[in-house]
Amino acid sequence: EAFTAQPEGVVPTYYADVLPVVQKNCAECHQPQGMNSGGRIAPMSLMTYEEARRWASRIAKQVSEGTMPPWNVHPDLKGTFLNERYLEDWEKRTLIAWARGGTPAGDPADAPPPVQLRKTGGDDWWIGEPDLTLFFDEPYLVEDDVSDQYINFEVELTEAMMPEARWLKGREARPGGPHVHHIVGGFVGMTPGSPPSIYPEGYASVVCKGPRPITFNMHYNKIPGPGTAVEDLTGGALSFYQDGEVIRHVIESRRMAVRDIAIPAGDPNYAATMDYVFEEDMLILRLGAHMHLRGKAAKYEITYPDGKHEVLLDIPHYDFGWQQRYWFQEPVLAPKGSKVTMTFWFDNSADNPHNPDPTREVVWGGPTYMEMALGGMSVTRVEPVNIDAGEPIPEEYLARCNEESIDAE
Repeated sequence: EAFTAQPEGVVPTYYADVLPVVQKNCAECHQPQGMNSGGRIAPMSLMTYEEARRWASRIAKQVSEGTMPPWNVHPDLKGTFLNERYLEDWEKRTLIAWARGGTPAGDPADAPPPVQLRKTGGDDWWIGEPDLTLFFDEPYLVEDDVSDQYINFEVELTEAMMPEARWLKGREARPGGPHVHHIVGGFVGMTPGSPPSIYPEGYASVVCKGPRPITFNMHYNKIPGPGTAVEDLTGGALSFYQDGEVIRHVIESRRMAVRDIAIPAGDPNYAATMDYVFEEDMLILRLGAHMHLRGKAAKYEITYPDGKHEVLLDIPHYDFGWQQRYWFQEPVLAPKGSKVTMTFWFDNSADNPHNPDPTREVVWGGPTYMEMALGGMSVTRVEPVNIDAGEPIPEEYLARCNEESIDAE
């Protein structure tokens, strides 16, 4: 590391010690304009001394409790996934010691060079300038008495917008506000805490051409009451590969869901499990896990044809508010006959502070007071393809185009 822990008894300073930690671990979200991460936007910037000093006690609390930065994968799997958010022990000690030691500023000359941040506020998009945006035709009024509403909207993807199918590189949902719990659209997907998505270089899925309707499956969640009505104008943006760029791997989805769940009242550790067996050699690129308020933990394991067993993903403390997409740094080879086992655990007891009602049995359903056991994998063929993004997309990919666009519900 370029910056290391202070000697025992020496109080860290903002410019020399805290700012490097903030730049490395916090700045992507805690910048002046904030990143919209699945409808959650960091409430403050930490990029100046005055900003960070004001929030020092909160920083120390969140870091000591492990709630920030938001990353819920078991530390044994550190180094497995892209965009991990682990704080080193010395980084935690630095932030806590600074907050408890009077938050000294130190010498501005000791500050590291500024970092280049994506602009994510206002009309800017985290994925960069998009090639296509698609929003509701008009705002939708979420009425005063709405607390937990599912509703579908159809928005026309016109031929002028998409005269031909394109290779998808990145996508970003833009919810109309915090009342939007999640979006599942034809090419836009968002769950709480899920950031915008940019595929690794050379990896792509296909978005079909227009004209055709795009269905936005919307979930509105707010506190009801007089004067709480709010207008929603939700949409999203896509970026595509350009002529001359090469597609080497085409992404496919393998959805996994346990729909016959029946969680007994008061049960603190109900498990839902299913297996998926590969019928050909494949590479596993990404894993996902989606539960509601009783979600407790999640695990993906793989058993290879030779009997070898590995844990692919272990989430010991599932957090409904931070539902990540877990992309492997190196794709996992799953030879034909490999079996992936998905296990989700639920806490329907009174000890779960998020439990809406521990006295009732809970079954599958869309509203947050019901439950889901929904996961899946993004996979690709082992042998790479070499397709120029400017060439017509082969028919075999058009037949299943856009299926990767739904990453969660």
